[in-house]
Amino acid sequence: MIRRKMGYLQFRNDDAPSEAHDLEREGFTVLRGVLSPREAAELAADVHRVFDEFPDDERNPSANAWHMFRYEMLNRSGLCQRAIGHPRILEVIEPLLGEDCHIIANTAWRNPPSKQGVHGGERWHIDAGPHVPLPPGSKWPGDIPHPVFAVGTHIYLQDCGLQDGPTGVIPGSHRSGKTPPPDRLLDDDLNFEGRGVAPIIARAGDVGLFVSDVWHRRMPTQPGDAGRLFLQAHYGRRDIAQRLHTTSMTNQLSESAMARAKSGRERTLIGLHPPMFYDG
Repeated sequence: MIRRKMGYLQFRNDDAPSEAHDLEREGFTVLRGVLSPREAAELAADVHRVFDEFPDDERNPSANAWHMFRYEMLNRSGLCQRAIGHPRILEVIEPLLGEDCHIIANTAWRNPPSKQGVHGGERWHIDAGPHVPLPPGSKWPGDIPHPVFAVGTHIYLQDCGLQDGPTGVIPGSHRSGKTPPPDRLLDDDLNFEGRGVAPIIARAGDVGLFVSDVWHRRMPTQPGDAGRLFLQAHYGRRDIAQRLHTTSMTNQLSESAMARAKSGRERTLIGLHPPMFYDG
């Protein structure tokens, strides 16, 4: 646990919600009933409005299934902006990211029923990192909490059962210092240190949280799949850049500086990065 004092991060040893400890130790947790049924229904209606009013956000040429999501939701919906600042969420993530953590990405997902194999989230992946890569054969020390740099949240706007292809998480895998094995990206039996997948089963109004380094995926759907609808928000430490827009859309560069950057490395050096992880 950490806090920022006089500009610096410091170790925090006071009380924090049990879910913050679960998130730090297991890599994920679930908050039940954060939104009331009425609040969840109102937010769902506004998310549908955004899907209807805004075209597909086609950013990353390597991605697909654009119709399933919309970016920068806090810019498009006051209800979304209010939801991602819910005190129940902040009290869990701030002890891990600092009281000055901020939104780095905010995406709504609307997965239609029975549409498998159409987007990258259905393979085991991490959202960024690993932030502390470890060499082969090494393990994170058990007596040192693993640092958390970014946390993803799913604010569920309709029930998500096992038949709907819920997000599955491998507990403890955020401490692996590795990405999921590339030859097992669709393996339902993947495990880390003997622990297999934990599906996040949720009701509308619940919030699932997971550390960005944890291995996770959308699990296969089953008969009776009703699709998924949730508002996703990623929170990062103050030091991590926002990804609401791509760097080509929003940057701190002059036109002349961008014109002088010819090679790919010259562009990334001055902050013009291709879309990846949170922004694409």
